[in-house]
Amino acid sequence: MKAIGFIQSLPISEENSFIAFETKKPSPSGFDLLVKISAISVNPVDFKVRQNAAKDTVLDTPKVIGWDAVGTVEAVGNHTSRFKKGDEVYYAGDLTRSGSNAEYQLADERIVGRKPKKLSIAEAAAIPLTGLTAYESLFDRIKINPETDKGKTVLILAGAGGVGSIAIQIAKKVAGLTVIATASRPDSIQWCKDMGADFVVNHHQLKEELGKIGHTQIDYILDFVDLGGYWETIAEIIKPQGHIVSITGSSEPLNLDILKTKSVSFSWELMYTRSMFTTDDMDRQHQILNKIADLLDSGTIKTTLTTTLEGFTVENLKEAHKMQESGKTIGKTVILF
Repeated sequence: MKAIGFIQSLPISEENSFIAFETKKPSPSGFDLLVKISAISVNPVDFKVRQNAAKDTVLDTPKVIGWDAVGTVEAVGNHTSRFKKGDEVYYAGDLTRSGSNAEYQLADERIVGRKPKKLSIAEAAAIPLTGLTAYESLFDRIKINPETDKGKTVLILAGAGGVGSIAIQIAKKVAGLTVIATASRPDSIQWCKDMGADFVVNHHQLKEELGKIGHTQIDYILDFVDLGGYWETIAEIIKPQGHIVSITGSSEPLNLDILKTKSVSFSWELMYTRSMFTTDDMDRQHQILNKIADLLDSGTIKTTLTTTLEGFTVENLKEAHKMQESGKTIGKTVILF
């Protein structure tokens, strides 16, 4: 099978930042599905791993990354029960295994969902990683109850990005929250509104902007961009007994003491935790992806696809990484095989 990977962490402009090569098609066992891939999407985690996985070294064999895919089940392992050959599926994969930048991939069925029936292959490929991250942030970390928490405020930092785009929709349409998103450019502001945000504020003057809309204190904050840069501001604007969730991490230790007097909860969210540690509730991601497929098929939420590149080529993968590295992409970029 054809795969695209890298043996060195090089700038994306370098000729060998990605290389195409032939490798053996894998065989499924246990809970694995062998998936013939039809489309992938690219996320910030892709370029971050590419930039850091082979620094100051040359790998013996190319590393294949990629954590979003739509495809068709071609074969199943001996412990599988959720899918059969011919089923169309979508998933975000496992950080510790070979990725989706290949014609075939093995994926544990416990983190795989059914492809939304009413979406095209490209539209579906935009969803898994960001959908899981947003859903887990709201319902597994904060544990929002749509009945008792309806109308509470959530601030989504980086509302026009991949995770922010789907989080706005789930927070508004599923959790029933009042959604405030951050954006600063006219196109990203409009995108957040199109996704369903009640308010869009400029992150460059966050406290002042929140004051203008009458929401100086926020129940929940989702950081999808830069936790360290916003930490002190977040601590000021979070309500007493509020909840903060971050996916970004911090290069410096965080001062959690500034949350103490308000009894604020803080959670990390990493979509890969369940697959990396084979947690007891690993099947939860299968359930979430099927729930999101239902929401997409019913029209409750919509795809966040904005750009489609046609052809599984080194050139298209480089272009998708360039777009992600710019920090200015809106929604999701998909490569259609």
